[in-house]
Amino acid sequence: MGMERINEYLLTLQNKHDIPVNICANAQVKIEKNAVQELCELLELAESVQNIQKQDKSFFDTPPQINQIAITPDFHKGRGVPIGTVMQTQGFVSPQAIGKDVNCGIRFYTTDLCPNKIRENFGKLSQQIRHVFFEGGRQIPMNRTQRESIFKEGLLGLLNTHKIANDKGLWQYYRAQKQEQELNRVNENGSLITEHIFALQDFLGKKELSYDDQIGSIGGGNHFVEVQKVKKIYDNKTAYAWGVKKDQVVVMIHTGCVSIGYPTGTFFSKIAQEIYPKKLPYPHNKIFILPQSEKYQKYWNFFWASLYNAANFAFANRLFLGLMLEKCMHEALGSANFDLVYDTGHNIVNEMDGYFIHRKGANPARGVEQMVNTPFAYYGEPVMIPGSMGSSSFLMCGKGQQKILSSASHGAGRSLSRGQAVRHEEKQFREFMEKFKIITPVDPTRQDLKSRPDILKKWEEEIKKEAPYAYKDISGVIDSQVQADMVNKVAELQPIFTIKG
Repeated sequence: MGMERINEYLLTLQNKHDIPVNICANAQVKIEKNAVQELCELLELAESVQNIQKQDKSFFDTPPQINQIAITPDFHKGRGVPIGTVMQTQGFVSPQAIGKDVNCGIRFYTTDLCPNKIRENFGKLSQQIRHVFFEGGRQIPMNRTQRESIFKEGLLGLLNTHKIANDKGLWQYYRAQKQEQELNRVNENGSLITEHIFALQDFLGKKELSYDDQIGSIGGGNHFVEVQKVKKIYDNKTAYAWGVKKDQVVVMIHTGCVSIGYPTGTFFSKIAQEIYPKKLPYPHNKIFILPQSEKYQKYWNFFWASLYNAANFAFANRLFLGLMLEKCMHEALGSANFDLVYDTGHNIVNEMDGYFIHRKGANPARGVEQMVNTPFAYYGEPVMIPGSMGSSSFLMCGKGQQKILSSASHGAGRSLSRGQAVRHEEKQFREFMEKFKIITPVDPTRQDLKSRPDILKKWEEEIKKEAPYAYKDISGVIDSQVQADMVNKVAELQPIFTIKG
């Protein structure tokens, strides 16, 4: 196997399976050797599929095939399948090709606020945020019926059951009419309908109103809620249509189904391993599949129901995080109006025209023809690409580039592992911390923490893992995708402060 450059922004990976593999990366983008090795191991899935077909003729109803793989420029090593991988298959799905953080994605709002108002009131606002996000102030009472509705119907389920909470706590900020109007600004309306709930009974809670620690949580790793300023407009027409203005405060929320993903992902893996032909050794790459077949229809249905449960929760989780920040700003600043631009996931598998598009750390970036009957039919799909913490993010519009399976990157992509980032040069980290505002569960200015260097050290290590130097320079990542005709720039967004879980 070997990589060959086709042009200044696209490479291909030659392989013995003759699977088309397109990699979007210009000369500015460093390609990680470990990620390429992991991609080569993923391609061995084609051999596993052939072996299964030979062993059990009834395993598949449709001839199984990997039709194409596309790689976005934030490509880096994952766990079995690289981050930034898009894979089109027929006849089967592979749960590992989306990961356990099902429907991790981004929700993006415009506001009626100006940056100066945020900066002038940052002390008061940060206290309010820490209380609501990390000190028990989120106040999202729900009963079993509501939680079931979220898992089965996503945002539609919330809309149909919101009155149960009787405007208690955060529900005061849930305006049903506005939420209904904004459903078409969420991919799949934020509602992947299923009749069943699998592997998540422990999360349903009590019959009466109660609180849980999952809904409205950011999660760890690279997840965040970030308040940003629109630094530059590139496409005035699209920005105007989406309500985006220069020097406006906007909000980007990046998270998924948090701990819901673990039991869901474990359930996927268990199913896939259970049905793997007993006479065959497990595949070397430990990547399993679920066939689209009458013989295994029960398991196929389990998979989709479980996937939809987790994806629906992720949509609801991002919505509540938005309401939480809106509440904080309203109470600290006097007023705040949030308008949704778009919400979509980048860890999901979708069926399209008989094929299955797996995305693991890759945004959908569909063009105008694919966005018919949505608010984006004249502009293409909104694509939110966050930079590393402290650097610019970008709002783009998709162009439906088929060479990359109508996809785009979901970020800048790591250049250092988390362990390497912790051991990185201390001076660079100190310079970053002096310039940037971060709100976390730990408040390092608290007097009682001055005598707890153990806590402060662990706090710093977690921030170091996501510091700017741990990620690629986003300019090369963005330029590669514009050159490849995957997306167009709409606006550059500059961080004001970031909330990390």
